[in-house]
Amino acid sequence: VRHARERGDTVLFVADSAGRAERTIEILRDYDLVAVPVEDADSHAAAVLVTVGTLSRGFRLADAALQIYAETDVFEEERRPSEKQRSLAQTFLSDLRDLKVGDLVVHVDHGIGEFVGLKQLTTSAQTSGGAGAGLQEFLELRYHGDDKLFVPVERLDLIQKYTGGSRPALDRLGGTTWEKAKTRVKKAMRDMAEELLKLYAQRKAVPGHAFPADTHWQEEFEGAFPYELTLDQARAIGDIKRDMETATPMDRLLCGDVGYGKTEVAMRAAFKAVMDGKQVAFLAPTTVLAFQHLKTLRDRFAGFPVTIEMVSRFRTKQETKTILDDLAVGKVDVIVGTHRLLSKDVRFKDLGLLVVDEEQRFGVAHKERIKQMRKRVDVVTMTATPIPRTLNMSLVGIRDMSVIETPPKDRLSIQTNVVKFDAPDIERAIRNELGRGGQVYFVHNRVESIFSIGNLLQRLVPEAKIVVGHGQMGEEELERAMLGLVERRFDVLLATTILENGLDIPNANTIIINRADRYGLAQLYQLRGRVGRS
Repeated sequence: VRHARERGDTVLFVADSAGRAERTIEILRDYDLVAVPVEDADSHAAAVLVTVGTLSRGFRLADAALQIYAETDVFEEERRPSEKQRSLAQTFLSDLRDLKVGDLVVHVDHGIGEFVGLKQLTTSAQTSGGAGAGLQEFLELRYHGDDKLFVPVERLDLIQKYTGGSRPALDRLGGTTWEKAKTRVKKAMRDMAEELLKLYAQRKAVPGHAFPADTHWQEEFEGAFPYELTLDQARAIGDIKRDMETATPMDRLLCGDVGYGKTEVAMRAAFKAVMDGKQVAFLAPTTVLAFQHLKTLRDRFAGFPVTIEMVSRFRTKQETKTILDDLAVGKVDVIVGTHRLLSKDVRFKDLGLLVVDEEQRFGVAHKERIKQMRKRVDVVTMTATPIPRTLNMSLVGIRDMSVIETPPKDRLSIQTNVVKFDAPDIERAIRNELGRGGQVYFVHNRVESIFSIGNLLQRLVPEAKIVVGHGQMGEEELERAMLGLVERRFDVLLATTILENGLDIPNANTIIINRADRYGLAQLYQLRGRVGRS
């Protein structure tokens, strides 16, 4: 503002509301700048004129010596969701920034070529206005037989970085190989799309259940959430409720980073279903995650007359039979479980909503069974790492997608270091975490050598209380280990990848993963998401 005044420009600030306009005048006063509403008579003496209106972003009219600021230029964090809603497609577009010489690229019309570099060429006068010749920047691509193709920088939209697996042969400029490849892929995609469309057409044809608007209890339940919803969470909840209130069966993918509050969104949908007398099934890929969901659901639903049960290997045969009998006659409102829920003997009285956590962890046979359940039922699928097919179906609009991109307030990003196995490093990491009153996960995915790693850790940090957890332990023992960690009787949990899904211990803020090269990317992403949760 001061620079603008020195230039002799008039500065106008456009606020979204009268309250924000007043606040802006106060803020500027702290900086000894006089700001007044634009309608005030004495406006020429002011450094800034303030008005109320709607403007997406500011601009400067140099000839008129006028500088205009929109509220979003200054108060970035309070943008309205509509402005923040960048098109989802853009989030996933290929990024050419990290293109290196020798990388393969794909040109929409000419196929696969090799990136040689940027080149400046003199172009002749081409514009109708007769602008003179000038230097222009091009991407130089090499094709089969050392053919060259120069693509002007402003036509980058025609090019994408090649992301296939093995290195293919370069296409020939003007040849037919690229056209044939495109035709082949189109046919394969048509076949897949036809199969999927059949399923989705069946879903559209079978009328689903239209849930009524929110009840008074729903407001009470949502009011009991101890944190503030993020914009994305609120938008996802709105999307899901809208879907539930229409007669078409919902199929929504809820995509969000680990710990960004997907479960809360799903619980609100579950509550809405239960309020209308329907049953809800929560499907989780592992026993530990199912146990975690049961605990979270019971905590959140505590003040309401809702029966929540779980089937998994933590239950005896008799307990499971009793629970399934109750489920069939409608005594159980919400059932949590692993793929045990997909068994033939599981019958619902009136299933209204299916929540699938981490769909990519279920096998093909399980997915077919889920599909059969899906024809009539509203479905929410939650994932932090969507598999390409699921993501593709959402991007082309066969399935609806809600994305939660905003981290919860005060959430710090996770710092990740890749280092070679080094005892002093491990000791330092554990001591640092214990020094700030936190807890540590150590992931070692071999049951046969897990206890020798335990001995090593005990030698490195004698004062740490270490507990071991792996899938071959008896359930009581495993449950004791997990609960002991939650109740802070232990400092370090040495475990296999059973903690990958859904272990939510706010106090654990350091994770050490041994032999990280043996894990898949989605798996590492999930493991890393177990820390820094509050």
